[in-house]
Amino acid sequence: MMGPAHSLSGAAAWLGVGAATAAAGHPMPWPVLVVGALICAGAALAPDLDHKAATISRAFGPVSRGLCEIVDKLSYAVYKATKKPADKRRTGGHRTLTHTWLWAVLIGAGSSALAVMGGRWAVLAILFIHMVLAVEGLLWRAARVSSDVLVWLLGATSAWILAGVLDKPANGADWLFTAPGQEYLWLGLPIVLGALVHDIGDALTVSGCPILWPIPVGRKRWYPVGPPKGLRFRAGSWVELKVLMPAFMLLGGVGGAAALNFI
Repeated sequence: MMGPAHSLSGAAAWLGVGAATAAAGHPMPWPVLVVGALICAGAALAPDLDHKAATISRAFGPVSRGLCEIVDKLSYAVYKATKKPADKRRTGGHRTLTHTWLWAVLIGAGSSALAVMGGRWAVLAILFIHMVLAVEGLLWRAARVSSDVLVWLLGATSAWILAGVLDKPANGADWLFTAPGQEYLWLGLPIVLGALVHDIGDALTVSGCPILWPIPVGRKRWYPVGPPKGLRFRAGSWVELKVLMPAFMLLGGVGGAAALNFI
């Protein structure tokens, strides 16, 4: 799928989690719901860090473009080193390492550890990165015609304000993990969810997605998970633009309303 659909699906997924926790009798504080949805929307773009033409490659200028080059080469090297005879030949690393459940878990766990050990500045850095990505994905039309600097300023301002809101008592800095020193440990959860939602979205497209790696399936270690071929679609097709994106917006709205006990 394309960047806007990925971001919408990420936001909708976290709002759905908020609805589920509310139904279970453990509602999220509203700042956790909002911040988590934005982080998840941004994190849903991150697996395409292996693609030089993806939204994330443009998000942070030369830094993200250079990082995409490195991750592409790393992913390709891992693919070559671990593929089985039935896995197809490739010339690049797109939709390999960064499109797996293992990568999602490691990135999320690393973000949680960084937030806990690094303190406020680490939290601000995590928020800034994902706020910029959320702007690029959710407000993509405006982001494309705006200066990168304006997008970065919006991301930095949003990160600073949201961190300040979360820091206030009962607003969710210690949501889910309440022991002393575990503030913001939950930040990794929307990052994991966003990456997994991205992978599921890509699995619906023609090429499928090797979500299960390194678990082998038959004679393939990089098995392209997906529905029957007749149910798949091409990225950017009318199915994505006219069906899935409106569905994500509707589901996100319903999930958000349920999470806040409006319905």
